[in-house]
Amino acid sequence: MKSKSSPHPGNFHGVFAALVTPMTTADELDCTKLGAFTEHLIGQGIHGLIPLGSTGEYYALTADERERVLRTTLEAAAGRVPVVAGTNAGATREVIAYSRQAEQLGCAGVMLAAPYYSLPTPEELFIHFRAVNDAIGIPIMLYNYPGRTGVDMSPEFIERLAGLKNLRYVKESTGEMPRITALLRRCGERLGVFCGCDTLSLPSLMVGAIGWVGGVANVLPVSHAKLYDLTVVQKDYVAARDLFFEILPTLELMEGGGKYTQWVKAACGLMGHDCGMPRRPLGPATKAERAQLREVISKVAEARRP
Repeated sequence: MKSKSSPHPGNFHGVFAALVTPMTTADELDCTKLGAFTEHLIGQGIHGLIPLGSTGEYYALTADERERVLRTTLEAAAGRVPVVAGTNAGATREVIAYSRQAEQLGCAGVMLAAPYYSLPTPEELFIHFRAVNDAIGIPIMLYNYPGRTGVDMSPEFIERLAGLKNLRYVKESTGEMPRITALLRRCGERLGVFCGCDTLSLPSLMVGAIGWVGGVANVLPVSHAKLYDLTVVQKDYVAARDLFFEILPTLELMEGGGKYTQWVKAACGLMGHDCGMPRRPLGPATKAERAQLREVISKVAEARRP
């Protein structure tokens, strides 16, 4: 279900799926399946796609595979929804190269977390983002996820980054609701705020977030798009709350289990869209874990549709 209009002057709003990267049984990139799955998500009402994020296992892909993922996703999307490329890497020059490539291929924007492992200081990090900003001409979605990167970008720091011309959006993934409200107060007129924590999606949208980036959108795209529509477009908060509570057990299990990517892939298979196993070092969900997933997903109306 598409929203009727954007609540933000930028182009990005709604539910953006942190796209999985399908693999064959031989642990190779499956571009055929990726194209078909992209078509499926768009058909189910997803508003945007983010390939090569953490759910997309970018860290486990070669440079050639990353390019193939972008080309396949862009070809399948065919301009119907924005494709925002994850262009993260460990060094600034690599991030710039991947970001320029994304722009040249036709991506609508890039999503950037802090470079992992090196633990840059705030000043070093500002210089990093400024360099990427100056190297491209498409919007940047900042991705604050200290649980993955080891670097926490405070609302004050993000407000400073909001002065960069291409830094237009932020995906806030600390799981702390006060972060969302602080960002909206400090820079909501300059930055479109996206919720990056599935279990905070409804309250985030209700207080002014313009969208939600989530991996479980691969599994329950209709429910995700409908929750956005009920909350932001129709402002039917009673119906939105009911739907949120319906999908919340699935969101809580996925987000709290410590195996988000593994379980998203397993759950896609349970919904009839086998995306293969995650690439090592991650392993597949166990039989017991798949049973847990099947139990919670079966309680969502979307999963019971013929």
